[in-house]
Amino acid sequence: MKLRIILLVLSLLALLPTLTGGYLYYSSLKESAFKEADRQAALYVETITSHLSSFLGENLKSVRSLAGLKELRGALSKTDDDSLVKANSILDHFKRALDVNVCYLMDHDGNTIASSNRNASDSFVGKNYSFRPYFRQAIQGHPAIYTALGITSKKRGIYYSHPVNKEGKDRPIGVAVIKAPIEAIEEEFNQAYEGIVLLTDPRGVIFISNRKDWLYHTLWKLPPKEISQIARSQQFGKGPWNWIGLDMKTGKHAVDESGNEYLIHKIEIDNYQGWNIIFMQSLKTISKSVTDPLKGIAGNVILLLCVLIGLSVSLLYRKASNEIVQRKAAEEALQESEETAQALLNAPTDRALLLDTRGIILALNKPAADAFGKSLDELIGLCSFDLFSPDIAQHRKAYHDEVVRSSKPVHYEDDRESRYLDTNVYPIFDAHGKVVRVALFSCDITEQKKTEKELRVAKENLSRYSKDLERQVTERTREIQSILKNTPAMVYIKDKKCLYIIVNPRFEKLFGISNEEIQGKSDYDIFSKEIADKLRANDLKVLKERGSVQIEERIPQEDGIRTYLSVKFPLYDEKGSIRGVCGISTDISTIKKAQDQLRRLSGRIMASQEKERTAISRELHDELGQVLTALRLDSVWLRGRLKDTDTKASERASTMRDLIDKTIDAVQAMAVRLRPGVLDNLGLIDALEWYCTDFEKRIGIACNFQHLDVPTVNNIVATAAYRITQEALTNVARHSFATQVDIALRAQDGILELVVSDNGIGFSTLKIAGSEALGVAGMRERASLVGGTLEIHSQPGKGTRVCFRLAIDGYNGAV
Repeated sequence: MKLRIILLVLSLLALLPTLTGGYLYYSSLKESAFKEADRQAALYVETITSHLSSFLGENLKSVRSLAGLKELRGALSKTDDDSLVKANSILDHFKRALDVNVCYLMDHDGNTIASSNRNASDSFVGKNYSFRPYFRQAIQGHPAIYTALGITSKKRGIYYSHPVNKEGKDRPIGVAVIKAPIEAIEEEFNQAYEGIVLLTDPRGVIFISNRKDWLYHTLWKLPPKEISQIARSQQFGKGPWNWIGLDMKTGKHAVDESGNEYLIHKIEIDNYQGWNIIFMQSLKTISKSVTDPLKGIAGNVILLLCVLIGLSVSLLYRKASNEIVQRKAAEEALQESEETAQALLNAPTDRALLLDTRGIILALNKPAADAFGKSLDELIGLCSFDLFSPDIAQHRKAYHDEVVRSSKPVHYEDDRESRYLDTNVYPIFDAHGKVVRVALFSCDITEQKKTEKELRVAKENLSRYSKDLERQVTERTREIQSILKNTPAMVYIKDKKCLYIIVNPRFEKLFGISNEEIQGKSDYDIFSKEIADKLRANDLKVLKERGSVQIEERIPQEDGIRTYLSVKFPLYDEKGSIRGVCGISTDISTIKKAQDQLRRLSGRIMASQEKERTAISRELHDELGQVLTALRLDSVWLRGRLKDTDTKASERASTMRDLIDKTIDAVQAMAVRLRPGVLDNLGLIDALEWYCTDFEKRIGIACNFQHLDVPTVNNIVATAAYRITQEALTNVARHSFATQVDIALRAQDGILELVVSDNGIGFSTLKIAGSEALGVAGMRERASLVGGTLEIHSQPGKGTRVCFRLAIDGYNGAV
């Protein structure tokens, strides 16, 4: 009895540390499992991210090559049927060569004008996608990669866009787009074991996942404002974008609405800010990987403990030691099996095999089995080299043996039945660093090889085109040099600092300085400071306004001061930045002298006309007016004498009086219109007020006259302004069908401005350009004679506006 008690006590003493050791072992094993899961998840996320970055950049060069083809530029420039046929042919070729969903071409406004799916039911030719970010970024000159759900096709894809520039310039005239499928990415996502893998946009919208029911849901709960922004972009369809119910607890742990906890790994994709790959593992699944093996051996442990209770403490210890050794071996075998499975699942390729050092197949994935035309179970245990022809088997066995011998990975390409395979072979080591397994990964790169061949052909064609282009550039250069050499105009180019770069022979001859001597010099090194200041101001105006200007420049030469009509415009570099100014100056001194003589002659003619009008007006008023007044008095006298004796004669005398009254009014109005006395006596403002009142009374069109801060002007300016107003109102009465006309006379900053505007039917100003229609020539001539300008603005249905401007500061009245 005592012995039994002692054995029981000893057994209990042995059981207590065993249970304690078991608990500590379980805790350590669980912690190790979590660490291993964390490490494997991080490795998997990095692998997926690397593959995704590589996949996203796969078609960048292709869309750049597509955008550079002349057929696409031709379709955007000409938009005729032949150009569209050529562009569609190119798009069809790229679609087949790259094996993508669709290739299409958009014009500057975002309209699809050509597409490889133009004949399909979901074709979007003619539709406008200018709101898409990939279009807005490309039309600004920057290539873009954009993931979205197709608006028309309702299929997800990756959009590669690139600007199509005008030939010889960096100004986009359209956008070329390639839409690639995402099936390859989804296939890799679906290989995730015991976990959920997601691709999310910067707002957390799930775009790709091995959980199909989570697509287009949001990872986190979003405010209504961000939901509205997602809806406007149409990047993920029409919604709704429901929240999956996930809530972060710590940096790497989250819990869903059902209370399930997850270990989360997130990594941002290189060069795609805000887009993340997220891998989620259930904590229950990780814990289960520890408890399930322990449950399997729990019965044996209990039975072993019962046996140990009946045996000696020493046997119990020995059995326990053996069990620990066996468990350690089982754990190592389990870890090796997990690493092998993980390598096969994470293989960045189509086909994956695990071989021993002799080439026997230990494991393989389904794509590899399909390539051999057998099932997984049939292939495991076979020698991989027996599955190939002798020459290919010898070739592959040599690489296999090299990996086993050197312990270093090997990469090679081979051709098997007209299919190109890209193969990587990696060694797998045991705990002592000895190669015990060989992992083999192969990708079918046949289509890639075909594409490379086609790209080489395209490159050769492009090289020939470049040589032809160089020949054309050389010919055009010779032609331009001939023009610069023989043109009578001065041509020169300056840099941004207004320093001369090059001048033509005409410039050299006029100013006695060679092209080599003038380089790096400014206008101050050639002309006087006064002339150089004016030339520099004109150059700076071009650089500031970034557009061409046309000005007259007076430059002293040996035979006196010459007047040049200069056209100056900016020159741009390949980035669109201004690098200098080009000027073309033509000598118009002879023309200016002729214009001045003609202006003086016209001035004298108009002055003579005004004098003649004044004389006729005075004669009408003084002489004819007096005669008519005398006749009126006689008619009144006759009426009075005949009133009682001859009634009919008296009535005739009364009628004669009324007729004479109308004639007097008409003669007075004619005299005033020829030359109103109020203009000479009271000035321009009173003359215009009188004329507007008279016009409204005679024509019946409301006439509103306003004036503000108008100084006293000389007789010549007043006459010009009055006659321009008179002619403008005459045109209103004859042609405009207006109900109201407004006249404004004001002076501001030394500029006198007269504006006559009506609400009539208007007209096209192109019809009167260069003609004398509507008295425009006379108005322009009067404005020019006093040194002013006349502008006429009109559109059909929008009335007419006549504007006369004159600088009155320092005006001397000379014509």
